[in-house]
Amino acid sequence: PSVTSSEELTEGQRSTLECSTPYVCPGGDIVLHWKGYDPRVAVVAGSVWLDTSRVGHQLNLTSSFSWKDHSKKLLCEVSDGSKRASTELVLRVRHTPKDTQVSLSPSSGNIGVGDTVTLSCQVGSSHPPVSGYRWYKDGVAVGTERVLALRGVRREDHGRYRCEAQNALGTGVSPPVTLRVFSAEISASPAAEVLEGTATSLSCDVPGREGHPEELSYTWYKNSAWLKEGPAHTLLFPAVSAADAGYYSCQVTNSQGSDTAQAISLSVTYPPRIPTLTLFQDTQGGRLVIVLCTVDSHPPATLNIDRDGTVLATSGARVALGQRLGVTSSRNSLRLEMRDAGARDNGNYGCTASNAHGNASATKVLEIRAARLLIHPSAEVTEGTAVTLSCVGTADTAEEPLYTWYRNGRRLRDSSFPTLQFPSVRGHDAGTFQCRVRSGNGSDTSETVPLRVFYPPRQPVLSSFLQSQGGRLGIVQCSVESDPESSLTLRRGDDVIACTQGCPQAATSPRVQVTRSYNSLKVEIRDVVVEDEGIYVCRAGNSQGSASAAVDFKA
Repeated sequence: PSVTSSEELTEGQRSTLECSTPYVCPGGDIVLHWKGYDPRVAVVAGSVWLDTSRVGHQLNLTSSFSWKDHSKKLLCEVSDGSKRASTELVLRVRHTPKDTQVSLSPSSGNIGVGDTVTLSCQVGSSHPPVSGYRWYKDGVAVGTERVLALRGVRREDHGRYRCEAQNALGTGVSPPVTLRVFSAEISASPAAEVLEGTATSLSCDVPGREGHPEELSYTWYKNSAWLKEGPAHTLLFPAVSAADAGYYSCQVTNSQGSDTAQAISLSVTYPPRIPTLTLFQDTQGGRLVIVLCTVDSHPPATLNIDRDGTVLATSGARVALGQRLGVTSSRNSLRLEMRDAGARDNGNYGCTASNAHGNASATKVLEIRAARLLIHPSAEVTEGTAVTLSCVGTADTAEEPLYTWYRNGRRLRDSSFPTLQFPSVRGHDAGTFQCRVRSGNGSDTSETVPLRVFYPPRQPVLSSFLQSQGGRLGIVQCSVESDPESSLTLRRGDDVIACTQGCPQAATSPRVQVTRSYNSLKVEIRDVVVEDEGIYVCRAGNSQGSASAAVDFKA
């Protein structure tokens, strides 16, 4: 048979395909028919010519064709009994791009910031071929190539992508595909710096969190320490406090893995707390008084030091200072030094701290004593050193002053001499000393000054005791006098039983309990046996020397 058709069919338009044969046999078995068409949308009509002008049989197939019919094969067949002959027709259906899809690679696992992602626009069928592509992200055009490559993915790349494929007839549009960038980020509300008492929240989010296909788990950290974990993506502070300030980070986890957000600094501002005001008088050397004011606040406070209302120093603007005054300031700290201090500097000293959120103050009274106690050569000496204590006062020179000396609060002696001498100081001479100067114009007492004497250990006191009632319990105790503190070691023969400072070579036993205190070592031995008998030696040693004692312990 002969088939006649236009070379190109157009989708949706009805077209007629003609199949004809010159063979006609009235009453015979010659049959002409089409194969491979869809009878639901096609109409077949035949015509027969048998006259002097023409002999033939024609069968027309009228149908509308879809893009799915493109490249489909139709067959027109003529048959005479068992004999058959046919002609094949390949359909060429013009259509816009069909079955347009977006392919995402990688297709599994989390996509993180910095990864490389490719989106491919794939077309199931197009005739004529695709002539161009367009990419859209959340409705905004982003590319014109078949493959959209994202190298070094950013959080901003998260979104819904679709592609359009174009040919001469029109455009095919893909369903949208969501590119999920799994990247954790923390945000603070209302801000990362808030005033104490403000309701504050920290939110840990990944792009598209609300539409994420699976439940996410959040682990919170503060200053790198674990804080809490669970399904909540927010940390709530109903009334944030200064203690809540710090660096916060979170880790978001799903079934594919996890990502940790960069830490965010939560800064809490607050007014100054009550300042700490310290007054220090130097009792060794010249008359130096130090006034130190420190405070806790954020942001840093401006500090002022005043005496009876007159500002002497400030951490802000410059204040005119005398030659004997020195000022040092740092963050939330102000230090005032007064040299050659005397009674003129007595008074009520105050420190005021203020910042944008409030202010606070503290006061102290400074009373400079006229009498001073000096120790030569030093307030800390070794045993045997010659030590002189001098009482320097402002006594009336018209009348010979009287000096009274005190140690540890107890009266030592009265003298007309302003010195107390120890030609060869001993350990028992140590203590806190004070002097009082009396003359016709009154009296004055110095500050207490400590004298420390370093000496080697004295002979240790070593005792042993055996208690038989209620079980056999042996006790060996060693104590000693020394300064500085001694290291005590208790031995039995060559074995170290216990010591007050680290002794890894000590023979440990569950029956032995050791109690350590200052210059004292106590060993309790439960269920005493014959092997516990022997000579126990206690050795005491410090930087000044050593001493030892022994005791015979019998069971």
